[in-house]
Amino acid sequence: MAYTVTPTPAGPIGSQYCVCKVELSVCGQNLLDRDVTSKSDPFCVLFMEVNGKWVELDRTETAVNNLNPAFAKKFIIDYHFEEVQKLKFALFDQDKSSMQLYEHDFLGEFSCTLGMIVSSKKITRTLLLGNGKPAGKGMITIAAQELSDNRVITLSMAGRKLDKKDLFGKSDPFLEFYKPGDDGKWMLVHRTEVIKYTLDPVWKPFTVPLVSLCDGDVEKMIKVMCYDYDSDGGHDFIGEFQTSVARMCEAQDAFPLELECINPKKQKKKKNYKNSGIIIVKSCKITRDFSFLDYILGGCQLMFTVGIDFTASNGNPRDPSSLHYINPMGTNEYLSAIWAVGQIIQDYDSDKMFPALGFGAQLPPDWKVSHEFAINFNPTNPFCSGVEGIVQAYSACLPHIRFYGPTNFSPIVNHVARFAAQATQQEAASQYFILLIITDGVISDMDETRHAVVQASKLPMSIIIVGVGNADFAAMEFLDGDSRVLRSYTGEEAVRDIVQFVPFRDFRNAPKETLAKAVLAELPQQVVQYFKHQNLPPINSEPA
Repeated sequence: MAYTVTPTPAGPIGSQYCVCKVELSVCGQNLLDRDVTSKSDPFCVLFMEVNGKWVELDRTETAVNNLNPAFAKKFIIDYHFEEVQKLKFALFDQDKSSMQLYEHDFLGEFSCTLGMIVSSKKITRTLLLGNGKPAGKGMITIAAQELSDNRVITLSMAGRKLDKKDLFGKSDPFLEFYKPGDDGKWMLVHRTEVIKYTLDPVWKPFTVPLVSLCDGDVEKMIKVMCYDYDSDGGHDFIGEFQTSVARMCEAQDAFPLELECINPKKQKKKKNYKNSGIIIVKSCKITRDFSFLDYILGGCQLMFTVGIDFTASNGNPRDPSSLHYINPMGTNEYLSAIWAVGQIIQDYDSDKMFPALGFGAQLPPDWKVSHEFAINFNPTNPFCSGVEGIVQAYSACLPHIRFYGPTNFSPIVNHVARFAAQATQQEAASQYFILLIITDGVISDMDETRHAVVQASKLPMSIIIVGVGNADFAAMEFLDGDSRVLRSYTGEEAVRDIVQFVPFRDFRNAPKETLAKAVLAELPQQVVQYFKHQNLPPINSEPA
């Protein structure tokens, strides 16, 4: 997305890759009428491109006599941020009971990526015939929703006057929480820590997914059991009670909820048995644990900037041994890296206008060295239209600049950080900046770059570095804080790891998708980590 200047350590989250299920709802409008005596009977078929071929994933029910169908059957797909997932929605008029699609009349189709759908949340597009022309006035609407309950529950529990179970001292109480399993038996979902030598324990607050505790149903009964801990594993039962999350949510900080802890055996034996103590719900709060897809579906834009290394160590671009030499196939390692990353990220930016900057070259007319110049030579408007625009600007600028040096990263990191700093004024998660730096070697301004990255780690920003050629990339590995926390020359630590470094040579003979997966693997968790750290919800988030 275009942007202009206006005056003015958590661990990894989730799995390595962002994988979740997305539900797609499909409607058709003004479909072609292929039936003579009645209206068309449409159904929709979803295909995904696998190894260059369209493979059918699923199909909806048939809507009888309906040119404006809203299909009840939903398509459910695994979403992978770091892949281009090409989809095709094809509509047919059912004529026979055959499963073969050629037996049915074709009503039009629409192709896009899953990324395009989730970044817009809902899209309406023209249906096309096989010849690429519109299928009459036919339109298709596709809406996306993440299939997950992202609510978590935080409980703060205590006990009062619990039964004394130890002969020579007080009890060592702990709690166990159970929900009903599918087989009708109680299933353990959480166990608190043990509090030693007390009949009035106060347990640490704990957080569990609401789905784990009660299958997401706040009215469902759960069972809480209280035990006295024994080191031999023969824990003594103190008492139990049943309640629901809805009931526990009545507890407020000033008004705790008190529940009697009952031992049924004692209750049967003793006439004057009251209880085996009180369990207190001090507070119970349900919040949402937002995922990467929640932020994207909420309308967060990924703002993409490219920084390209034009230092002399790359070699003369007219020489086939140069890393900037564009081969007869029209590519080189720089272009391959731009395509691999750009084609994924461009789906998440509504206007697809990307700043493309160069560094380490002498520029006409006075041949001064610049470490942040617009490769389209338009400093007030460095934006390129889509990945294709970046590629065109890159190819066009090569003959007009002189490769020089040194290899300074900090000016470009600070350039993007200025925009990311403006975005920190946001009250919801609306923008996140991604800087792709492609370079052939050793950083000259390592201290300044380390400092710039440490400062940028406080901002909505990530840096991807792709190393091209065969140089020693030890310094890049150092910036990528996977193994240790990055520190500035002042000693200040990065608040989170925002750099992902990948050497292109590891992927030279691999399918082009493999580079994108490696480069973008950490990005979803970096986005989530930042917005959670800032306590920023998605733009259109619902209350828990």
